[in-house]
Amino acid sequence: MHGLTPLRISVALATVTAVMGTGVAFAGVSSDAARPAGPGQVSAPATAATGTAELTQGFIVGYKSHTEEARSNAAIVKDTEAKGDEAGERISFERRLGTGAALVDLPDTDKPQDTQEAMAAFRADPDVAYVVPDRRVFPTAVEPSEYSYQWDLYESRAGMNVPSAWKQATGKGVTVAVIDTGITKHTELGSRLVPGYDFISNSWTATDGGGRDSDPSDTGDWANRGECGKDRNGNPVPARDTNNSWHGTHVAGTIAATANGYGTVGVAHEANIQPIRVLGKCGGSTSDIIDAITWASGGTVSGAPANKYPAAVINMSLGGEFTCDQAYNTAIKAATDRGTTIAVAAGNDNADASAYSPAGCANVIAVAASDREGNRAAYSNYGRTVDVTAPGGETAVRADDGIWSTINKGTRSLGSEGYASYQGTSMATPHIAGLAALLKQKAPSLTPAQIEQAIKNNTRSLPGSCSGGCGAGLADAAKVLTAVTGN
Repeated sequence: MHGLTPLRISVALATVTAVMGTGVAFAGVSSDAARPAGPGQVSAPATAATGTAELTQGFIVGYKSHTEEARSNAAIVKDTEAKGDEAGERISFERRLGTGAALVDLPDTDKPQDTQEAMAAFRADPDVAYVVPDRRVFPTAVEPSEYSYQWDLYESRAGMNVPSAWKQATGKGVTVAVIDTGITKHTELGSRLVPGYDFISNSWTATDGGGRDSDPSDTGDWANRGECGKDRNGNPVPARDTNNSWHGTHVAGTIAATANGYGTVGVAHEANIQPIRVLGKCGGSTSDIIDAITWASGGTVSGAPANKYPAAVINMSLGGEFTCDQAYNTAIKAATDRGTTIAVAAGNDNADASAYSPAGCANVIAVAASDREGNRAAYSNYGRTVDVTAPGGETAVRADDGIWSTINKGTRSLGSEGYASYQGTSMATPHIAGLAALLKQKAPSLTPAQIEQAIKNNTRSLPGSCSGGCGAGLADAAKVLTAVTGN
């Protein structure tokens, strides 16, 4: 079963329906043409993907706590066989997720109606708490010496007032997990890394010759036209050949690129980055993302080593067009109960974010994107589930108006390190993850709910316009640090 596609990258990915999977994409929208490169930068590829989520042949089953299946894999195997006989399909137990739920699969069919019938058999069982599809998701992005390009940090009109916050905190000692496409080697990031993990279970999606392992290196996510299936209208996905996005590297740089005088600088430039790979060729699966959330926050995932560096903050610049289900909610609630703050992208479809996940889930900070003038970016999702807005850029007029951060220059293989201007809610989200890291360093006892409320209570009004709802307003790093510490 193909994994779900990466959540939409902040650079230039829109929601894409992947083969056999539900489209989940967030954070970025690219312009129609490749953006010109600035000094020391490479132009972001002109990639775009549109579509909606589809069911895979796999789904996630949560059993009630009193049942034998909640404790025994053998009992799950027996139950899936019985349900298969009832539905007239062979149903296979794949593995138990970190939340305790079961991932099951229909290996002999790719017909959506077969999957629906099998799911119905589980839903009819009073011992089953929930049944949800394993969905395909995508990155949410749109594609100094570089510091002068980082208007999002320092400009008074629509920047996030970050330099003033550095007088109080830099994120030192705080670990931020980046659940994304993995990471590439970069001068700005090497000193910031702690061991992560590759949670992509499907070798075709992983493109690294295997499934899950301890190496979260990004090996690329390029795809030829139509290689990821078709959208709901029958159009090929992607619509044209695309190159590597290096989405996770770009997100990581916005959070914690080191202040070494070499290039860009991250919001929390002394924080640690824990790269966790869930997105590859044609995206990634929600089942892999659920395990990544569990592991990043210090939970146990079968087959994966114990996480020696549990993250205080998780960044997820990804998503899909489906309402938040119980499988996602269970993993997120458990992570926040462990003390981990979760920042997620609102999405890039200029639509109500409540129809997207994880943006519509409880216990997350859902982040919309603003442009350099302080307006809600034209692509950004909006609505009541949005908690706050942060700079996400808009490159339609100038590449300089996007978010500059770290990338790799390789188009269909690994190349040299560089920088690029991306736009998207994928780019806005790491600003809030970095801000959460600053708060956690300055006031370690703050809970995820307190961090979210502090950020929302200390925003300022967007200097431009916002239709549809942009949450509490534009995040202000110095204002919230001062409010929390009294300095």
